[in-house]
Amino acid sequence: MAQRILVVDDDKSIVKVLVGYLEQSGYQVSTAYDGESALHVLRRERPDLILLDLMMPNRDGWEVTQIVRADKTLAPTPIIMITARIDDTDKIVGLELGADDYIPKPFNPREVVARVKALLRRVRLDQSPNAAPHILTQGGLKLDLDQRTLTVDSQIVELTRTEFNLLEAFLSNPGFTLTRDDLLEKSMGYAYEGLGRALDTHIRNLRRKVETDPDNPIYIQTVYGVGYRLAGDKA
Repeated sequence: MAQRILVVDDDKSIVKVLVGYLEQSGYQVSTAYDGESALHVLRRERPDLILLDLMMPNRDGWEVTQIVRADKTLAPTPIIMITARIDDTDKIVGLELGADDYIPKPFNPREVVARVKALLRRVRLDQSPNAAPHILTQGGLKLDLDQRTLTVDSQIVELTRTEFNLLEAFLSNPGFTLTRDDLLEKSMGYAYEGLGRALDTHIRNLRRKVETDPDNPIYIQTVYGVGYRLAGDKA
């Protein structure tokens, strides 16, 4: 069965182009032109991924993302945010709210399709049986790969999909420095120039959830000029 994509944008010309490219790639596509309609379609059709414009009437992309992530039945849905605004603050806010990725306008429709494929491939890998240990631990962190849950000092902590993938990469390689490209590939399924700020935002969000003092992390440490590493013994 074809995977289902929900395209949400108030610019009907953009929607038309994206629908054409996505359908040509074998996806089943639904559309909405404002945030309120998007939520109705989302609850009714349960798409596999949402391409979500930031600036829209009747609930903008930020508000839709907040609602989706707060609803346990909808929260796992991957979200790629599309934004015409170029302020890094807008992108950071979107990622902090739980978007998995963002694509600035104007964009190449082929790149959008490639990013959709990469994120959906990452989702399939997350859901497939894995020969690796099903529970990863370090200090007070316990990551259950089967239930996709994290406990920090015995307290359950909610993670976005990207945050979960990042933490899995760290816990699978304690003590080893992972480059920025390594982490982007493992968490988002692809890496290219320009995604560094997105990675830094995800790391900052993750530190807020796992560190007692995010400004002085004891788990996720920065290796300047290279990437990040999880403090711990090398395997």
